[in-house]
Amino acid sequence: MRKKFLAGLAAAAAVTLAVSGCSAGGTTASSAASGGGDVTLEFAQWWEPELPQGSLRALMDKFESENPGIKVKLISGPYASTKEQVVAGAAAGTMSDVVGLDGAWVNDFVKQGSLANLTDLMKSASFDESQLAAQVKLDGSTYMIPVANFVYPMFVNEDLLKAANVSAVPSNRTEFAAAAAAVTKTGKASGWVLPLDTATPNGIQNDVMSWVWASGGSMLKDGQPNLVGNSDVKDVMTFIKGMYDAGSIAKGTFTMKEQDKVNEFTNGRVGMMIDSLAHVNLIREQNKDLKFSVAAIPAADGYSGKRGMPYASWGIGVANNSAHQAEAFKLVAFLMGKDVNATLCNSAHAFPGNTQSVPDFVNADPIFKQAFEIYQAGTATNEFTGLPVAEDLMRSFDEQFQKYLAGKQSVDDALTASQSAWETSFKG
Repeated sequence: MRKKFLAGLAAAAAVTLAVSGCSAGGTTASSAASGGGDVTLEFAQWWEPELPQGSLRALMDKFESENPGIKVKLISGPYASTKEQVVAGAAAGTMSDVVGLDGAWVNDFVKQGSLANLTDLMKSASFDESQLAAQVKLDGSTYMIPVANFVYPMFVNEDLLKAANVSAVPSNRTEFAAAAAAVTKTGKASGWVLPLDTATPNGIQNDVMSWVWASGGSMLKDGQPNLVGNSDVKDVMTFIKGMYDAGSIAKGTFTMKEQDKVNEFTNGRVGMMIDSLAHVNLIREQNKDLKFSVAAIPAADGYSGKRGMPYASWGIGVANNSAHQAEAFKLVAFLMGKDVNATLCNSAHAFPGNTQSVPDFVNADPIFKQAFEIYQAGTATNEFTGLPVAEDLMRSFDEQFQKYLAGKQSVDDALTASQSAWETSFKG
């Protein structure tokens, strides 16, 4: 399993792109070593709210005890607000010393000169990079290291499906659409939830293209945009449009963010959603009575090949504007250490970023055991990782997809407009 996961992750994450106008961060001398007293590192991330209470702070306390003179201030918030804060900090040159990163952000930040060159920092610290499961590189240098890796299966509210007389978890698109319609007809909840807010357009990655990947399809050809004439993508769009027109999707799709989606499911207002395993703990803490399970994302009718499953990483990087890059990388190295990485990933129920770390949660919990079995039978897939302006690609597709769902243009017009926007972005 580990070899297959690391191979799939590395294939996506190690895409090396020529980046013009990049400014690599140099190694900054240690303030403590130069007599400047204690150093306080700001660590901005969305991880703490998704972990068991106090677990990330406990690791920071351990780091501080092992590194006298360095303190860590956690800057924590939901994914969407953290992203907004990091983007604003990157533009203003005020990014926190250490930042949690989504792979879709990296290309943009490197072009802005906002991220330090981790390849240089690893060399300066004599860090053994062979222990890393993957590195996100641009122009031959590393700017993000995946700390914890999460798959995105389908979550199912078992009580809602039972109330709708759905006897089995959907395994193909026809069954899924029927189940979503049945749940909606009960009047107790919506069948499915789809977040398409363009401010945080990762719903295109996690909730739309995931259907393409689940049936072995692709949005690319030879690494380039391939939307026009692509039946895999078109079929998914028309499939979702059918559910949208039938009223089977929760209201507010066009302005809904990922956290809103999770809230809808957690509060029993949605029968099914595609989501990260990182939210299992959060869902359980907020609704102890919710009975749910996970399953593979339904494939196209008749498809019998391996199913792609979207994944995302809790990545980590160092700010180029940080005055304490040497200390900041000490924190990165600490989190990537064999034992600490295993501890963090066990708390998050994620696959570790250190190849030597072994998670012990897989067989201890039925939800994660289900997810592990789904993963073993499929392929971790995320075609957005490492692409230039990946978030802009999602956003431009999102804008056209919303017009299509709203009946303002045809599916072919939406695909043509998206293809044009993507080609411009790739050239750009």
